[in-house]
Amino acid sequence: MKVGIVGVGMVGSAAGYAIALLGAASEVVLVDHKPELAIAQAEDIAHAVPFVGTCRVSAGDYALLAGADVVILAAGVAQVPGESRLSLLARNADVFADVVGRVLAAAPQALLVVASNPVDVMTGIARRVSGLPPERVIGSGTILDTARFRTLLADHFGIAPQSVHAFVLGEHGDSEVLAWSLAHVGGEPVGSAAAKLGRPLTDGDRARIDDGVRWAGARIMAGKGATWYGIGAGLARIVQAVRDDQRAVLTVSAHTALVAGMADVTLSLPRVIGAGGVIATLMPDLTADETAALRHSAQVLKDAAGDLW
Repeated sequence: MKVGIVGVGMVGSAAGYAIALLGAASEVVLVDHKPELAIAQAEDIAHAVPFVGTCRVSAGDYALLAGADVVILAAGVAQVPGESRLSLLARNADVFADVVGRVLAAAPQALLVVASNPVDVMTGIARRVSGLPPERVIGSGTILDTARFRTLLADHFGIAPQSVHAFVLGEHGDSEVLAWSLAHVGGEPVGSAAAKLGRPLTDGDRARIDDGVRWAGARIMAGKGATWYGIGAGLARIVQAVRDDQRAVLTVSAHTALVAGMADVTLSLPRVIGAGGVIATLMPDLTADETAALRHSAQVLKDAAGDLW
C-alpha cells in the first residue's frame, strides 16, 4: 500500500518512521512546503528501514502522491506551549483548504487521515473541502488519549496495557471524556478487576489517571515543545487497519450525525476501521454524567466549527 504524508515536521516524520518500521505500507511519500525538509526526512527514515524490513521512502511534490491509498495530513502551523488546540483553528483553516485540494488533485481515490490540530475541527474542514463521504475522512482524534488511558490503568493494575480496554471520547482536547463505565481489564469492569487484583481504585486514583490523560500533551509540550512519538504510532495503527481491512475498533474522529443529543458534529467515538475507512460506529452506552460530559464536548467542538463555517 502507498501512503502519502503532507507536512513532515515532528508529527508527520514520526508517522512516516512508525509506518516504515512497522511495515504498515510498502511505500511512503513525504511532501512538505519545505522540499529540503521532506528530502532530509525521507533519507533519514530510509536509512532505518534495512534494520527492520522493506519500505520505499521518498520525497517530492504533490504529484508524487498519485496512486496513494491513504494520505496523512499533518500540515499546518505548530501549536505553541500554553496554546489550546482550538485556538489553532483560524491559523490552520486556510492552510488546509489549499492542501486538501492539491492532495485530491493528485490522488482522488485516497482516504484522508487528519493529524493537524485542532484535529476534530480540522477533520470537519477536510471533509467539507474535499467533498468526500464522511467515512473516508478520519481524524486521529482520541486514539492517543485512549492509549494514554490504557497505559495509566495498566500501570495502576500492574498488567500489560494490551489487556486493558478503555476509551476516551469526544474532543481531542480539554473537554475529552474518559469513559470509566466502559473500562475493562481482562473482561472485568475496572472496579471488579481492582478488587480481584488487590489494587484498589479510589476516587483519588481516578482523578490522578484523569489528570495524567487529560494534561499529558501539555506536560510533554512544556518539556520538549511538542508531542510526536505517540501520535506517530497512532497514525501508523490507523494505516494498518485500513491496509489489512482489519475491522479494528479505534477511537478516531469522524463526522457524526447525532451524539448525546447533538447533531452533525465531528468527534471521537469507538469506530470500526477497515479498507473503506469508517465502516461502523459503536455508540457506547454511557452513564448520565458521561453522556452530559460528551454532550458538552460536542458543544465545544460545534461552537468552534461554527465560528469558521
